[in-house]
Amino acid sequence: MILAALLGAGGFFTILALDLRRRRLAATGLFRLPALAMLDLLPPALMAGLAAALGARLPLRSPILLGTILCLAFLPVFWTEGRKQIQFQRPTGLLFGEWLIFAGAAGILLGIRVVPFGLPLLLAGGALVAAVVPPFMKKYEGLRILERVGADEQFTQAEYTPATPECPRPELWRMLDSQTTEVEVLDFLKTLVTTVKPKLVVETGTFLGHGTLRLAEGLKENGFGKVITIEFDAAIRARAVERFAASGLAAWIESRLESSLETNIEGTIDLLYSDSHMANREAEIRRWLPQLDPRGLLVIHDASSHFKVVREAVLRLEEEGLISAVLLSTPRGVAVAQRREGRR
Repeated sequence: MILAALLGAGGFFTILALDLRRRRLAATGLFRLPALAMLDLLPPALMAGLAAALGARLPLRSPILLGTILCLAFLPVFWTEGRKQIQFQRPTGLLFGEWLIFAGAAGILLGIRVVPFGLPLLLAGGALVAAVVPPFMKKYEGLRILERVGADEQFTQAEYTPATPECPRPELWRMLDSQTTEVEVLDFLKTLVTTVKPKLVVETGTFLGHGTLRLAEGLKENGFGKVITIEFDAAIRARAVERFAASGLAAWIESRLESSLETNIEGTIDLLYSDSHMANREAEIRRWLPQLDPRGLLVIHDASSHFKVVREAVLRLEEEGLISAVLLSTPRGVAVAQRREGRR
């Protein structure tokens, strides 16, 4: 029993430490987390601890052997679910609810004393999942991310957009979250600005402002220009404005709380970065294309074959002879184009 307890504790704390590390959490900050967020840290560690503790008692009886196998089999599942939670694909509390369901089902299946309250655990897990999933699914993904990140809490991680024929290994790219442009594409935006020297940059879809800041960094390096960034959601725009104020780049940025289909831009646009609500992309591009300098650039994000509505819009605009486009094979896809009319 002592050996089983020691091995169980060792397995639990080893996996817990690894989970804290990948979530960029310090042990001292654990108790500042919401209760459900703390509970979501337990399932992978509990699976490892139970597997180690049960394994130490082999071969006492077959249910223990089966329990060990179950814990080892489901440990990767809970570890993967934790990764998806870090990427904002899972609501807080879901991971612990899923583990309660597992523990309850295992207790009923095995009938061993390790899990003596199988049915109550099963019911509790089901109730927790039912409580946290519907509100999460009803909420716009950008707002989910907004609620769970602070000004300095985001960190780079592997891109998780599904593979496409043109980009079969998206994990080679990095992201901050599923709504912010890939890190490499953010760097590309700044390079475009320092290369083509635009006076007026227009960005649709500010979100948390990471793309805006990279564009502004390029303008500052050039020593001239302005970026007008447009966001329709007040809460999201407010967070971005806070980021702009703290960056020291606010002088290069004009932030608007409007729809890209309604706001008016004066003058000639040298660089148009289209990254707003996907259903609006084609309409906003058609609206502003006459204002785009024939030598200027149109950059359209989310133009991969995974996001058909944007990619088909790009191809349609090209087929109509309005633009000439190059499709870059990034995880979410980037189209770089120029208008054909007036180009020499």
